[in-house]
Amino acid sequence: MRINHNIAALNTYRQLNSASTAQSKSMEKLSSGLRINKAGDDAAGLAISEKMRGQIRGLDQASKNSQDAISLVQTAEGALNETHDILQRMRELAVQAGNDTNTTSDREEIQKEINQMTSEINRIGNTTEFNTQKLLNGSKDSATTGSKAKIEFDLTGMTGGKVSALGIEEAWDTDIATTAGNLKATIEADADLNAKYTVTVTSNKVTIEAKANGEDNALKADLSGATAVTSSAVTTTAGEDDGAALNFQIGANENQSLTLDISDMRAVALGISTTGNADAKLAVTDGTSNTTTEQALSVLTHDDAAATVTTIQSAIDKVSAERSKLGANQNRLEHTINNLSTSSENLTAAESRIRDVDMAKEMMEQTKNSILSQAAQAMLAQSNQMPQGVLQLLR
Repeated sequence: MRINHNIAALNTYRQLNSASTAQSKSMEKLSSGLRINKAGDDAAGLAISEKMRGQIRGLDQASKNSQDAISLVQTAEGALNETHDILQRMRELAVQAGNDTNTTSDREEIQKEINQMTSEINRIGNTTEFNTQKLLNGSKDSATTGSKAKIEFDLTGMTGGKVSALGIEEAWDTDIATTAGNLKATIEADADLNAKYTVTVTSNKVTIEAKANGEDNALKADLSGATAVTSSAVTTTAGEDDGAALNFQIGANENQSLTLDISDMRAVALGISTTGNADAKLAVTDGTSNTTTEQALSVLTHDDAAATVTTIQSAIDKVSAERSKLGANQNRLEHTINNLSTSSENLTAAESRIRDVDMAKEMMEQTKNSILSQAAQAMLAQSNQMPQGVLQLLR
């Protein structure tokens, strides 16, 4: 019999620690509902399930993206519904104006309504927005080509002072053409400006044009320092950006997107007006101001009205085609949402099998470990009593 080392107690103590640790793990899993609470529980399972979680959350967000895309499409299509109604009314008016029972004054009154209807189509095209993005002005059509910003000024008659363009100043040196040429040379010598702008000098006239399409607010010139300039003031032409199609992220990963072009649905693009303001009887605005910028189709004579009917019908067909395209994309997005929901559900089930605990099975383990722990405590007490048998030998 030995008293320095109680092997039975040591063995029982080890079993007690093992049972207590296992019981603690079971309680952790039961309280969280997760089989994997830390990487040590299942390192491989953790890595796999985290990747699945990334996909699941991506799929859920893609579904929300698709819902937002449907809202955008519905906004555009709803606006075009009104454009359709306007075009049908304009066609009706053109047919009415074609009848020679109308007098000249009658046709002029009909023309006034057609002008206003055309302006309203422009207003719809210029102001229809979703989340501040304009939808029907051609900016969401990759086929739309923009334009370059440009600024022009003429130094004819200059007798002194300085001219400033793009922040660079050039003083008058008695020769106006030389002054303009020096300004060009100075701008071209600036690497940043030369990369962005083309400068042309013709006699005393300076033209600065952006090299890329798009609005350019940096194009400015100041002639206030020049004296006795007799020509017209500085003229600035704002550029327009190229159109860019809408890209909807409808998947959890890169390159899982849907591209949608929305054509320009304003009057000129539909062929029902032309740029210019030569005839006051055909005056059309962009719908956002009272400034005449276009001319409507004429119904002031029988022949004009007859031709207008055909032109408006063509515009109706264009709007119909655009609405059809938008509707088809909306239907596609609805199917996309259904597919994303199914994929997310199935992937969630797979992730659950890896990550979630089987409560019934874990309760069995916890009960077993609880009993073993209690039994080990009892046996530890017994094993601690065993060395006392040595006392009987000492009597």
